[in-house]
Amino acid sequence: MDAVWDFILNFATTFKHCLKIIVEMDRKVRVRFAPSPTGPLHIGGVRTALYNYLFARQHGGDMILRIEDTDSTRFVPGAEDYINEALAWLGIGIDEGVREGGKYGPYKQSERRDIYREHVKMLLDNDKAYIAFDTPAELEAKRAEIPNFQYDASTRMSMRNSLTLPKEEVDRLIADGEKYVVRFKVEPGRDVEVNDLLRGKVTINSSILDDKVLYKSADDLPTYHLANIVDDHLMEITHVIRGEEWLPSAPLHVLLYEAFGWSDTAPSFVHLPLLLKPDGKGKLSKRDGDRLGFPVFPLEWHPEGGEVSSGYRESGYLPEAVVNFLALLGWNPGDDSEIMSMDQLIEKFDLAHCSRSGARFDYEKGRWFNHEYLQQIPDDRLAQLFKPVLRDNGIDPDNFSDDYIARACGLVKGRIYFVRDLWDQAKFFFKEPDSYNPKDIKKRWSEDTPRIMGELIETLRGIDDFSCASAEPIVLDWIASKGYHLGNVMNAFRLAVVGECKGPHMFDITELLGKDETIRRINLAVERIKA
Repeated sequence: MDAVWDFILNFATTFKHCLKIIVEMDRKVRVRFAPSPTGPLHIGGVRTALYNYLFARQHGGDMILRIEDTDSTRFVPGAEDYINEALAWLGIGIDEGVREGGKYGPYKQSERRDIYREHVKMLLDNDKAYIAFDTPAELEAKRAEIPNFQYDASTRMSMRNSLTLPKEEVDRLIADGEKYVVRFKVEPGRDVEVNDLLRGKVTINSSILDDKVLYKSADDLPTYHLANIVDDHLMEITHVIRGEEWLPSAPLHVLLYEAFGWSDTAPSFVHLPLLLKPDGKGKLSKRDGDRLGFPVFPLEWHPEGGEVSSGYRESGYLPEAVVNFLALLGWNPGDDSEIMSMDQLIEKFDLAHCSRSGARFDYEKGRWFNHEYLQQIPDDRLAQLFKPVLRDNGIDPDNFSDDYIARACGLVKGRIYFVRDLWDQAKFFFKEPDSYNPKDIKKRWSEDTPRIMGELIETLRGIDDFSCASAEPIVLDWIASKGYHLGNVMNAFRLAVVGECKGPHMFDITELLGKDETIRRINLAVERIKA
């Protein structure tokens, strides 16, 4: 007989699970990114937003931005605008949110008080929650009295709450304005199952859960636990993709969905692994970035009266490179692909290829991605990005044509990791050398060099077509005809024009500078190096 009942129970469970899958297949995918405006958006949060966006777009779904500002004590002015600007810079499109609007608004939790009050009342009326008047001092006394004190089924009846006080006294305390919280009533001894699409089934016994605070009368706002459940349900969220730090909250959330009678439409959970320090143990922090010299925020953060924190945008990273880099921290496309556009990431993204373990933050790989993307962007776009760098170095870009700047960028971009590196690699295109590398002078400049440079000038003057293709064979033939050492002459030539023996192909340089400027610089070098 027991075997029959086991079969019936297993069948019922399987049928219910299959029914839920069918219901989900009929629902449009809707995901949400729900940051708190308590400061700059951490790069780990950016990755969470990106994965939500990739998943939504791949399934033709919606991406919702919800601002979780229920903790009024931690609100930071400017943080909400920062979040919106950061996501826009990265190309993470939002379908519904505070700025975009939508039929499920408001999208800021502080503006949803009436909704939360209504749902708190639902739980209280159905004996799923209770009112607690315990003061901070009383709670602290209990912690001192009971080791590892937890407000739960084993202790709640010894506390000052609506389960132990007469209804009349509860009503009086509320009428007198005494501060209270509403706690969720967790029944002990139950195995709570969390079905995570990445981690599989996670089972937690309810006896280890405490009666979490869901609402605080002090500020008339819910806590994270209640607000998220109510909002995810009312906004018809189908998948909650968030960091693994929220995994311990998942069993409580499963119980809350059940308490409201929403289990059949509860979203699927995905708890992403943490971003880990580049070295050592633990999760990535701002201190790691400060210590090793890389940003941990997408944009620069300017706190009121505080120290400015660096951002990827202001540090010279391209948004496409940051997105590509972050996507591969904890996920792989299933092949050897590395450089992928947003559209390619959307096409390839699969939660099944996400790692369950933390991803070490390889900031050097981030630099490599930026280098690779800089090689791909058109020279004319690179020139526009370079113009502010020119201005910062005292060069008016309006004195040069856009084509000139673009060609200069194109000649040296293979050597750069950031746009700012262009100055060190290409400054000689915009100003004559004001000094000459002493080591190169010692190695490449002899007593005969001024005479040879004079002969070179006469050779250059005789060239009508100063393009690389025309000038290079003429100069090389002259060097050969004179029996000069090719390396010595060409390096002295480069030293005179550039100021040091480095840079792109010499005749590409002279083609862009032009005959007159090239000859002028050789004459200056002969005078200055002699002096």
